[in-house]
Amino acid sequence: MTQLETDRLILRTWKLEDFESFARLHSDPEVMRFLSADGKPLSRFDAWRSFAGIVGHWSLRGFGFFAVIERSSEELVGRIGPWYPIDWPDFEVGWTLARKYWGRGYAAEAVKACITYSFKELGRSKVISIIDPANVRSIRVAERVGERLEGNVTVPIVSDKVFLQYGVRREDWPDCQR
Repeated sequence: MTQLETDRLILRTWKLEDFESFARLHSDPEVMRFLSADGKPLSRFDAWRSFAGIVGHWSLRGFGFFAVIERSSEELVGRIGPWYPIDWPDFEVGWTLARKYWGRGYAAEAVKACITYSFKELGRSKVISIIDPANVRSIRVAERVGERLEGNVTVPIVSDKVFLQYGVRREDWPDCQR
């Protein structure tokens, strides 16, 4: 099973025992404000469908969002990783963290590891991140890790809304310059 490690985090595949923390994460209105199609928290059942979709993505594609675990507490911090569902604009590295972990640099730390993994292990030449224009925190994360604004994009979930597409190419990624 694929596992990535950073100084403070372990990124691993999902376990059934992760579901309760996953459901709590997706029931937080502030976390879901920019993520769900209607900007509202997910019900427990919808969280289960999302959880099953993430686990299924791993099975079908061989990669996906990782369960991000804080080393010091062994708690689920969030979900971060490569994502490429059917009809998606391009190969994405996305992130969602529980609110109590915001502002600690965990998103950038894990996103960097996932971008490096995408380039080196998955052989991707480019990764993108799709961000709601009002999600200033995520825009800062994308810029902090070295992604640049590439333009606007729509996604199948909410085709009537325009998102920002950030991205970075393998040849511009510091860990691939050696």
